[in-house]
Amino acid sequence: MATDTRDAPRLPDATTYEEARNGAAAYLQSRLAAAAKHDVTDNEFEVPVIDISPSFSPSLEDRQAVAARIQKACTTSGFFYITGHGVPQNVRDGILQQAERFMHELSMDKKEALHLKKNKFGLGWEPSNYTSIAGDEEQKEVFNFAYEAELDPTGGDGLYRNLDGTKYKGNMWPKDEDLPGFYDAVKEYYGAVLGLARHLFRLFALSLNLPETYFDSMTTHPGGIARLLYYPPPKNPQPVSPSSEELIGLGAHSDYECFTLLLASSTPGLEILKPSGRWHVASYIPGAFIINVADFLMRWTNGRYKSTVHRVVNRGTEARYSVPFFFSVNYDTVIETLPTCLKEGEESTWKPIRAGEYILERLNATTQYGMGFQEQDVDPKLGGQSGTHLQ
Repeated sequence: MATDTRDAPRLPDATTYEEARNGAAAYLQSRLAAAAKHDVTDNEFEVPVIDISPSFSPSLEDRQAVAARIQKACTTSGFFYITGHGVPQNVRDGILQQAERFMHELSMDKKEALHLKKNKFGLGWEPSNYTSIAGDEEQKEVFNFAYEAELDPTGGDGLYRNLDGTKYKGNMWPKDEDLPGFYDAVKEYYGAVLGLARHLFRLFALSLNLPETYFDSMTTHPGGIARLLYYPPPKNPQPVSPSSEELIGLGAHSDYECFTLLLASSTPGLEILKPSGRWHVASYIPGAFIINVADFLMRWTNGRYKSTVHRVVNRGTEARYSVPFFFSVNYDTVIETLPTCLKEGEESTWKPIRAGEYILERLNATTQYGMGFQEQDVDPKLGGQSGTHLQ
């Protein structure tokens, strides 16, 4: 189960550190190795489109029906689209416009003032040559920001802390005179997807045979890192459908947190690793978000829900803009296997970890070793890179 650690004994720091540094790399290695064998089929693999509008119904039966579809997706591909989510089109379009404005209207000296090398939490501006791990095909430019009470429509509970437990505001924002209206548009979008993420967590609870409000107390001051991403067209466009012989690498990773909500422009880029080791190119569905299970939810469910390996490759002739929102629980939460996900006599596959410290250590690993774990942690034949927050 998951517990709030404010009134509980703290776990040894070594446990979370070890899991972040070695456990994550081991999971990625095993997933890539299994896929490389090509001895499994993709018969059950699908990325369904789920209309979640019935989940806003006062009928528990309606909400459970949506949760059942989510459960199926989480135990097969680990990915699904959602429609009927209630986030207005003007808000979705607005944040993609802000991503384009930030990348092309903000001067280089203003961007440099926001460089993430000045921020211990990986927030701020990432130039494309700062974190690229796959050459020209994966050049990207990024602006990262995280939860703050001003972005939360509820106003928060006053207990938010950064990944390391400190209280100061970690976000770095462009000045309004440099990019008028940017913060207001970001705030409107962030508030909308934060509310949606909390709603989705209730559906995840139902899908796991838990009380619908099980996670509510764990998302009162949650972790929620968002990114504005720009992928320019590659110098040498590639086939939209990757070949079966293509290397598994090119930024292959799984996400750290509970789940990710992805909004993207119409240019394809997200590719999902199927059980067979082949890549599935995610289609663009207007108005939909793509949701994927991340490592915390996989650990909580003892592996029942799949934190699926994926990557981003812009193979086309147009720029790609995307806004992933990596939703976590309150950073002072301990994550350990849920009671409904352990059979009698079964032991948990993963050790309990502290949410914030785990994410911080994963982020530290990606920056210290060039957006990946040390060379010996990943088999070069598989080409995998661990945990880089792309999309």
